[in-house]
Amino acid sequence: MASPDPPSTAISFVPLEANPELMTSLLHSLGLSPTLQIHDVYSLTDPDLLAFLPRPALALLLVFPVSATYESLRLSEDALYTPPPPTNDDVIWFPQTIRNSCGLMGLLHAAFNGPARDFIREGTDLHRILTASRGLDFERRARLLEKDEGLKEKYGVVAEQGDTAAPGKEEEVDLHYVCFVKGKDGTLWELDGRRKGPIKRAELSKGEDEDVLSEEALREGPLKFLEREGGDLRFSAVVLAGGLD
Repeated sequence: MASPDPPSTAISFVPLEANPELMTSLLHSLGLSPTLQIHDVYSLTDPDLLAFLPRPALALLLVFPVSATYESLRLSEDALYTPPPPTNDDVIWFPQTIRNSCGLMGLLHAAFNGPARDFIREGTDLHRILTASRGLDFERRARLLEKDEGLKEKYGVVAEQGDTAAPGKEEEVDLHYVCFVKGKDGTLWELDGRRKGPIKRAELSKGEDEDVLSEEALREGPLKFLEREGGDLRFSAVVLAGGLD
């Protein structure tokens, strides 16, 4: 079934600022190896600026404005889409049922998929959630996140530390996160908890020569968002990759 927006009565979080330092801190506190970090992407089209980023890039999170154009496309595409079953372990997807949690969902999708999954430390929150989610349908995966007190506590600590005043839990936010990851079989997945499920966008090579910042991945993923909303400047992006030397 499609994943509608959480109702006003749903659990609500403080929205997460698109701040690489905060995002990295949250991922590390949840159990991702400190060898991986979140990095700002200053351009998705300038080769010189892209060249500064460490590669391979394991996941890309795009922050974009939720417009009427996007909403119409989302609903029409989801109506015709049949997502892969939860038993497909190459992609781990969660529906978003916690209000204002799209930033957290993006980070979880980045950590749980592709090569980043191998950097999750055993015995940590991420390891526990990933293990518990296997074999669950999408609805029960959502309940798993709603009830996880460790996740809620660590997220709350980080979300309040942004450079700008954090919006209240009940405040409506018109910016949204979507995550792009490359599965171990080379599939480029679009992962968004507001969608019907994980969406296959392209087939990349299995090797490290094509990652989420490769020409095809950008063309079939985040650049399509920019093309639709070309006049809106409220786009930003970050990637999950190794640390800078």
